[in-house]
Amino acid sequence: MTSVTMADVGERAGVTARTVSNVLSGSAAVRPETRERVLRAVEELGYRMNTSARSLRTGRTGTIGLAIPDLGIDYFSDLASRIMIEAERHGWGVVIEQTGARRETELAILSGARRQHSDGLIFQPHALGPGDERHLAGNDRLVILGDRIFNGPVDHVGMANTEAAAMATRYLLDRGHRRIAVIGSNPDVSTVSAASLRLDGYSRELVDRGLPVRDDYVVVAKQWHLRDGATGMAQLLSLPEPPEAVFCFNDTLAFGALHTLAARGLRAPDDIAIIGFDNVPMAEFSVPPLTTIDPGTGQIAKQAVDLLASRVEGRAAAPAELMTDCSLVVRRSA
Repeated sequence: MTSVTMADVGERAGVTARTVSNVLSGSAAVRPETRERVLRAVEELGYRMNTSARSLRTGRTGTIGLAIPDLGIDYFSDLASRIMIEAERHGWGVVIEQTGARRETELAILSGARRQHSDGLIFQPHALGPGDERHLAGNDRLVILGDRIFNGPVDHVGMANTEAAAMATRYLLDRGHRRIAVIGSNPDVSTVSAASLRLDGYSRELVDRGLPVRDDYVVVAKQWHLRDGATGMAQLLSLPEPPEAVFCFNDTLAFGALHTLAARGLRAPDDIAIIGFDNVPMAEFSVPPLTTIDPGTGQIAKQAVDLLASRVEGRAAAPAELMTDCSLVVRRSA
């Protein structure tokens, strides 16, 4: 059987083979109606691009890597989905690797042979941190996410963790709450981490209002999973003086906390107000719907992919350091 060529697709769509190539690679702007016509011809003819030949010709593989700590955390699955959508605009597929927050895995991803088979990497380290900038050297097609490494030799997109945590705490204080606890502290990580930065924002806001930061109201949760939120809330409810409100350091912890409240016959916000962080899709549909911080996940995904595209296409200069906007999304839990 004769193989279908780009010229065949172009003839069916009424365009040149070059236009077909531009549509499939995303390398140039094409009018929406032309793109639709080309894609319809591709489907009708069953055309399959020879990716090996394209890679040899252009030096691009058509894929990028995404390395994140844990897809079991709602934020990371939401982030991965958004990055895949943004990557598609540039003609990229995304290969996702889960690091498990293990240092040896994160180092292997940075230096491994798999990097040679992709056009670049978007990487959110967890075990790496200050002092590990040297491991990023020579990785020009790399974008770092998160809070572990700032001012490194590569592009970085972060979120305003301290300001966002202060915003959440301030909202609870303005609602009249004075006994405010947090779930998600992790004393085992350095001062440059989401946990420590969010704790700092919470603590500063309390101190600014003349309130103490009570040790019994700072609950450690080294893994930000549902069970950790449920256990943390149970710990707070066992106190002689339980809190009036709880700020959870991610939405997954907040969902676990809401579960414990419901199991005890309590309700948010009537008995204890609950606020989360991340504004994952499920937050709108929890019972009750979760008040939370939106850290700009869509903005993070777009900026990361666009920065990587600039590197791959040779349009970028000095490493960029970008910070996304955050906002409070008020629902019924607080």
